[in-house]
Amino acid sequence: MPDPRDAVLAVRDEVAKAVVGQEGVLSGLVAALLVRGHVLLEGVPGVAKTLLVKTLAATLDVQFTRVQFTPDLMPSDVLGQTIFEQGTGRTAKAGFRFRPGPVFTNLLLADEVNRTPPKTQAALLEAMEERQVSVEGTAHPLPDPFVVVATQNPVEYEGTYPLPEAQLDRFLFKLVVPYPTAAEEEEILARHDQGLDPHDLGSAGVTAVAGPADLVAARAEVDAVRCDRTVLGYIVALARATRESPSVTLGVSPRGASMLVHAAKAWAWMSGREFVTPDEVKAMAKPAWRHRIELRPEAELEGGTADGVLDSVLATVPVPR
Repeated sequence: MPDPRDAVLAVRDEVAKAVVGQEGVLSGLVAALLVRGHVLLEGVPGVAKTLLVKTLAATLDVQFTRVQFTPDLMPSDVLGQTIFEQGTGRTAKAGFRFRPGPVFTNLLLADEVNRTPPKTQAALLEAMEERQVSVEGTAHPLPDPFVVVATQNPVEYEGTYPLPEAQLDRFLFKLVVPYPTAAEEEEILARHDQGLDPHDLGSAGVTAVAGPADLVAARAEVDAVRCDRTVLGYIVALARATRESPSVTLGVSPRGASMLVHAAKAWAWMSGREFVTPDEVKAMAKPAWRHRIELRPEAELEGGTADGVLDSVLATVPVPR
């Protein structure tokens, strides 16, 4: 049987056929897949957020669905609904049946999730946490794997709704998609000049290089990665330090701390290690926690950021030896 690490890491090389740069964001997406974590991608329009997720899906032999979140999108448009079907023929009986919505997939791209009102945003809460959808008292399990990747523009853009804290806490990572470097942007233009069509990934040579079996095998190996009690204590100390920061009204929750454990184990596995070190914790702290911290208004007015708080915490909390 092929090494699951080789299959999973091959995804990054395959995505590079269509996406230039963004290696850090892509590695974060792969790490999230390994622990069934949901990801929030934030960046200005035009930095390839949607293309990145579509290309990632093309490299995996899983079902992929994209939903464009708009101001008029209703919860039933995402989850599905119970409908009445008229019986036809001798055996089919008329009655109410549940018609699954696009959330019943393996990889769901919730594109521009902050452009839909809170009511529809909240429709994803149960699906993201319990991996099921309840409609009229009946629970419908979602496929395995099930991962949500949501994109959003910065909240100060017009026509956007801030995601509630309860929903933000269900994302494993918030990954910031930056502008490309000058060299990367030149390569992007060169590819377009040579006829690259980002809407036709097949023409770029992107193929599936990993499937559900590879993900299952990889997850089993990630679960087996050891995390010493001293490292767990370090994560607890970091989480408690965020709650005690004078710039913060809402610090990292225990769920956030546990998610950092899973993220650090995935990062260690991707690096070929069988145990977690403080280095993996430091590497994953900002993507795993930046969306779980709420700043005081006066700190925001002074230019403070969640990343700034985390940089301070990482610099002051003693690292175990």
